Amino acid sequence: MLKVFRHYLPMNALQQVLLDAAALFVVVVAAIALQVSPAVPWVECVPSALAFAAIMITLNAAMGLYRPVYQRSGKQTFARVALSVVVSIPVAYVVFGLLPWAEIAPHSLQVSVLILLCSLLAIRGLVNQRQAAGFLVPRVLIVGTGHDARIVHHDLTRPLQRSVEIVGFLPVSGGERVEVDPSNVLPPGNLSDVVRNLRVDEVIVAVRERRGGVLSLRELLDCKLAGVRILDLSSFFERVQGQVRLDSLRASWLIYGDGFRQDWARTFVKRCFDLAVGTTLLLLAAPIMLLTALLILLEDGAPIFYSQERVGRGGRIFRVIKFRSMRRDAEKDGKPRWASSNDDRVTRVGRVIRKLRIDELPQLFNVLAGEMSLVGPRPERLYFVDQLTQQIPFYAVRHCVKPGVTGWAQVRYQYGASVDDAAEKLQYDLYYVKNHSLILDTLVLFETVRVVLTGEGAH
Repeated sequence: MLKVFRHYLPMNALQQVLLDAAALFVVVVAAIALQVSPAVPWVECVPSALAFAAIMITLNAAMGLYRPVYQRSGKQTFARVALSVVVSIPVAYVVFGLLPWAEIAPHSLQVSVLILLCSLLAIRGLVNQRQAAGFLVPRVLIVGTGHDARIVHHDLTRPLQRSVEIVGFLPVSGGERVEVDPSNVLPPGNLSDVVRNLRVDEVIVAVRERRGGVLSLRELLDCKLAGVRILDLSSFFERVQGQVRLDSLRASWLIYGDGFRQDWARTFVKRCFDLAVGTTLLLLAAPIMLLTALLILLEDGAPIFYSQERVGRGGRIFRVIKFRSMRRDAEKDGKPRWASSNDDRVTRVGRVIRKLRIDELPQLFNVLAGEMSLVGPRPERLYFVDQLTQQIPFYAVRHCVKPGVTGWAQVRYQYGASVDDAAEKLQYDLYYVKNHSLILDTLVLFETVRVVLTGEGAH
């Protein structure tokens, strides 16, 4: 994993991006060299060919083509590849117009480059459906043999996550129960000696207690000073799954650990980003919003919008604005209820606009008003906030940033409506609160487009 602007990027995915960018660059240069006249200095197009390859591959990487999705169906794979192709073609034509190819490149060259681009994206999608292996695979030692060690091993050896080589499990003193494959358990020994003898690059400490003879902190320090990476459970789940796990979270880690800083500069930059992008999105979405308002009015009459109190930053109450997707008597008894995936209170128009997330577009007005951000934890109703705060530890931490129209939890976790689902989403929200930046916000916006257009997690 490589940490860029506080966000972890898988090394195998980065290798795939660089490999595909290099392949596209080579085939573009080859296509230009074969199709232009010998008298034309085609070498001058090498920098622009490099720029074209970087732009197209970066665009598709941002839309999630290189991110493995576990248990992905063939339909989802096709939808993801089709989305990449559909988005890439118009963007490629725009790039063609900006790059100095028009004078030397015939129209057939542009068609050839587009065919090569589409073929590359299709091949990458099919390859990622099978596995995501990488080069220079690090050798990993898991300290522990219990439940946590088994979870760590499962996450590192999923079919689409073959990016490490696990050398084995090192038992710790204290009689921990063995829940892993006994054939992979190493003989007890000094951690430093094991790391040196097995040429270990990374140690993952998969035990809860690290004091009192269970695990020698001195041995861990010696390994770290020798250049070996040391990860505890919290850091492991943050790096691999993009979440801060509640079952391995401690208050001291929140206080003393890196992240969770909400300084004025960070807030100011995020606000400028929200105003610029929010205004642009509102202008682009205006025709869709007008059509949606008309359809709601024709099917079920007024009101068109639905306003509801939600909890925002610092626990402040504000009114969120959405297109009305439910019947007017959806909560006639006055009792708040979770919205379900097949809610019978949803109208026909409402079912469509909820699936496409169009019902969330009026929240752009909340963004411009400063009550929400484009990206952040989704705002919840006060009734459920009070309930979840009592049942889920650290739930209130998500309120230290503005709520968002979309969020890291929304693009990483399927739609859910229960306390358990709220706890799962909180783990992604905590990751966002800890690591949010413009890079992560931009990534979430791209992923949101992909989720909407491919129907992943729709409700």
